[in-house]
Amino acid sequence: MPNRTTTFTTSRAHSASWRGSLPILAAAILWGSTGTAASLAPAGTPAVAIGSAGLALGGLLLFLIRRGNRLRPSTSERLLLMLGACAVAGYPVTFYPALARTGVAVATVIALGSAPVLAGPLSWLTGGGRPTTRWALATLLAVIGCAVLIAGRQIGVPAPGIDGLGVVLAVCAGLAYAVYSLIGSILIARGHSSGKVMGTMFGVAALLVLPVVIGSGITWLTTARGAAVVLHLALFTTLLAYRLFGYGLQHTTVESATTLTLAEPAVAAVLGVTVVGERLPMLSWSGMAMLAAGLALLTVPAARRAVSP
Repeated sequence: MPNRTTTFTTSRAHSASWRGSLPILAAAILWGSTGTAASLAPAGTPAVAIGSAGLALGGLLLFLIRRGNRLRPSTSERLLLMLGACAVAGYPVTFYPALARTGVAVATVIALGSAPVLAGPLSWLTGGGRPTTRWALATLLAVIGCAVLIAGRQIGVPAPGIDGLGVVLAVCAGLAYAVYSLIGSILIARGHSSGKVMGTMFGVAALLVLPVVIGSGITWLTTARGAAVVLHLALFTTLLAYRLFGYGLQHTTVESATTLTLAEPAVAAVLGVTVVGERLPMLSWSGMAMLAAGLALLTVPAARRAVSP
């Protein structure tokens, strides 16, 4: 008789596509609101402070609402959880400085584009199976579409010079995202609750980023706008989004999950048009179409396989 881990992994691989893709796409929609929300923070607030404050409060809430008793990991799983927590904490402290040094376009493309590219080989090296040709093609389409979408939004906008350290920080952010997604997937596949896994990783990460929040100054948190921004980031882009992301990881592979979250910049672009009043050039709409095609290629065939006898 197969053991619990084998049964769980098999059921995840063959589950209906919507059970994995829709929660992750919903999480990406919530993450897409991050930039719009952060832009409403008081002027002069460091970007890394905004991201870290949202993670600190949201991570604490994720930890507090875990279902059932505490997670009971083995010694090796404790090490995985600590590594995952460090990766979670490492994302905002690398991504936001990358934004400041290289600009939104370069940092976003490198960070979000490198995450699925890194997740595929990492998953393979840790026993998750070789990435499929379909995944590689879907990811290529999605990454190119993401790059074209953002490049179109930057037409006519003065761009800072390419900063070497900023590029390295953006790659580190993509690696951090790939690592904590992979660790979450591994622990969930071993039978641990997704809520407990995410709650534990993000709860520890909340403690790790507290010095960043305090060291950056907390005066802005006492303003109505600052408090509203942090509440949005904590409740929607951290608490709710990562509950959805954790659930989606139960029903899809980590490399597919990280590719699906490339929908985030498309959501941010649509919010920019509908909320901020931006105008998107045809180049950006073309990139969005390529991005949608890549995500559809990744999702729709899986749904067909799931319903076949």
